[in-house]
Amino acid sequence: MFEHPSFDAHERIVFFNDAASGLKAVIAVHSTALGPAGGGCRLWSYPDPADAVTDVLRLSRGMSYKNAMAGLPMGGGKAVILGPVPDDRRDEVFAAFGRAVETLGGAYMTAEDVGVSPSDLQTAARHTAYISGIETLDGVGGNPSPFTAKGVCLGLESAARFAFDRSDIAGLRIAVQGLGGVGMNLARLLYDRGATLVVADLSEARVEEARDRFAAEAAPVDTVLLSDVDVVAPCALGAVITPDVARRITARVVAGGANNQLSDAAAGQILFDRGITYAPDYVINAGGIIIVCAEYFRNADRATIDAMIDAIGPRTAQVLQAARRSGEPSGVTADRMARDILAAAPGRG
Repeated sequence: MFEHPSFDAHERIVFFNDAASGLKAVIAVHSTALGPAGGGCRLWSYPDPADAVTDVLRLSRGMSYKNAMAGLPMGGGKAVILGPVPDDRRDEVFAAFGRAVETLGGAYMTAEDVGVSPSDLQTAARHTAYISGIETLDGVGGNPSPFTAKGVCLGLESAARFAFDRSDIAGLRIAVQGLGGVGMNLARLLYDRGATLVVADLSEARVEEARDRFAAEAAPVDTVLLSDVDVVAPCALGAVITPDVARRITARVVAGGANNQLSDAAAGQILFDRGITYAPDYVINAGGIIIVCAEYFRNADRATIDAMIDAIGPRTAQVLQAARRSGEPSGVTADRMARDILAAAPGRG
C-alpha cells in the first residue's frame, strides 16, 4: 500500500467487510492537520477492486487540498462503497457503513457523493454522529449540490474572464458532461447567464430535461468534451481529461464540478502547453463542502456561507494568475498553494 502510486502520506486507510450486510468499503484519511477529515461517500461498481483503492486515495488527497484552499477547519478524507448494492440490501449496507464511520471516532466525517442519496445518509446517520449534508437548520445544510454548482459557476466565470478577457459568459458555448445534482444545477446557472449549452448524460431523461428547460443541444457522453465549444465543464466522474483528450480538445477553458478531472499530470501539462485554461477542480467545486462543514460544526449562518462561496471566483483568478507568473500548469500551482497551507497548519503532525 505504501508503494501505491496514489499514496501520499495518508494517515489512515481502513478496509471494511461486513458479511452480514454485504458492505465492502474503504475509508481513507489523508490529513487531519486542519481538523477532522471531511469528504463524501461514493458508491460505485468498480471493474477491479484495486480501482476503488486508487479512487479513494486520490479523492481523499483532493479533499485535503480542497478544504485547505477553501479556508475550512477540516482535513481531507473519502469513502468508497464497492457496488453494486441490491435494492433490498441498501438499508443494511448503509447502516453498516454508518457503524464503520463511527469506529473511526470522528477522524472522518462523511457526506453525500456519487451514487449516494439523502435517504442513504439518513440510514447511516442512525448509526454515527460523524455525518453531514442531511439537515437544514436556519437555511444551512441539506443537499450540497446547488452550493457546489454555484461555486463551479463562479470559478468558470473567473476562468472565462482570464481566458477570453471578457466580463461575462453570455453567448459562450459551454459543454456540460453529466447532469446529476451538480451538473443540472450548473446548467441552469449558465443558461440564466446567457450561455448556449451542449449537454451529455447517460440518462436520456436528464438530457431531455436539459433540452426542454435550457434549449440545450445533446451530445454523446464519450465525445461531448471534444465538442465545438468555448468551455467544457466535466461534472460526472473524474479522469476524463486524459492526455489524448487534452491534445484533441478545442475548448479554451476546462472548468467543471467533477473531482480529479485530469487523469494525470501529463494531461494538465498538455492543456497548459496548448494555452487552454484549466480551473483546478478542487478550487472551484468547494461550495458543497463549505455547506457541509457549516452544517457539521453548526458555526456559520447563511450570509457567511454565501461569502465563502462567493470567494471561489477571486480565488480561482488568484491561482490562474499565479500560474501564469510561474509559467506552470494551474493544477501544479494550486497543489503547491494547498500543500503550503497544510504544512503551516497548527495541527500538522
